[in-house]
Amino acid sequence: MSEARDQKNIVVIGGGIIGSSACYWLTRHPLYNRARHTITLVEASKIAGGASGKAGGLLALWAYPSTIVPLSYRLHAELAKEHNGETRWGYRQVHCGQIEANGRSLNSKHEAKETQNGGSVLLQKRDDKALSKLRASGVPHDLDWVYGSSIVGYESMGDLSNTAQVHPYLFTTSMATLAEEAGAKIEFGSVTSIERNASGVSGVTYTEKGSLETRTIPATDVVISAGPWTNSIFPSVPISALRAHSVTIRPSREVSAYALFTEILLPPNFKLNSRAKKRVTPEIYARPNCEVYACGEGDHLVALPPTTEDVVVDESRCQDIVDYVGSISDELRDGEVTARQACYLPQVEGTDSGPLIGETGIKGLLMAAGHTCWGIQNGPGTGKLISELVFDGQANSADISSLDPRRAYSMRL
Repeated sequence: MSEARDQKNIVVIGGGIIGSSACYWLTRHPLYNRARHTITLVEASKIAGGASGKAGGLLALWAYPSTIVPLSYRLHAELAKEHNGETRWGYRQVHCGQIEANGRSLNSKHEAKETQNGGSVLLQKRDDKALSKLRASGVPHDLDWVYGSSIVGYESMGDLSNTAQVHPYLFTTSMATLAEEAGAKIEFGSVTSIERNASGVSGVTYTEKGSLETRTIPATDVVISAGPWTNSIFPSVPISALRAHSVTIRPSREVSAYALFTEILLPPNFKLNSRAKKRVTPEIYARPNCEVYACGEGDHLVALPPTTEDVVVDESRCQDIVDYVGSISDELRDGEVTARQACYLPQVEGTDSGPLIGETGIKGLLMAAGHTCWGIQNGPGTGKLISELVFDGQANSADISSLDPRRAYSMRL
């Protein structure tokens, strides 16, 4: 405990949700003192430039790993209450379900009838008989933006008591801003090395963005939270990168708050000259303010680039996602695509224990990386645990022994 009262120079590497949350909670720790402690976040390109700005933002008590999910889910609710997260970063409870559906061909037309003034209106696609059939198979009555005749089956995965969402970019940038307001400093540049002396870490060296000058920040504590770029800083870490594409769509009308994990059977010749599979599994998340997020399957076709700014978007993969979700929803097919994007997710190899959070075996060096698709969900919990490890010397809010980085690989620089 006396160590925490001494001068501390804390450097956090990576400006995604994990690094931003770590900085936030470090500034909120009871032992944090701006007069004795410095906190510096070093980010290569921009805050939330990677997966933390392009993820779905789903939160769930049924996520993994179970060691930190309850803590982090609770902290999300508390943060939203304290900082007006409903308005600031789109926090809200949602329903979640698995849906099996038959997709329609891209050239299928709306069923419509002419009005007296020459316009057209959509016909009611669910008559009483169809509605009864859907209700009997468990389809919620307010899930009315998925084409009724397409639905084969529906199974609930979560409800308002155990599932929620945030807008990932707004949440991550808000955490970084709140940390900065409380005393943390943000520097932009690519970390090239972690300096050490006989007693442990001594500093972090990076190439400053823009000037390309080499700078070193003195450090007593360093947190590596660089997501899929973690092993570019620490080569022995078993974290790989999975590329993922996604889109955002402004639907033709506001849709109800559902997150859907789909399995869509595509019709023959769905798209000419495409790689379309017979069955596809896009995820669809309705967001506040008339926005829908959708993502497709990941791939390893393009290697991880140097920074988030160098990520190349495959427009055809984004169009596939648009077409797949449009095949089961008029609201999405008739909507406006507002973003086509790609990012890389960090995956821990050779272990099923989830992310790596904790000590590394090198005094003063901590790791918090490898959160896969649940980084936004588990960001607050991870950040709080890191703050405890730095100031208290141990994790108090959850048992993270199964996530110990030293169990996953042999640490060495």
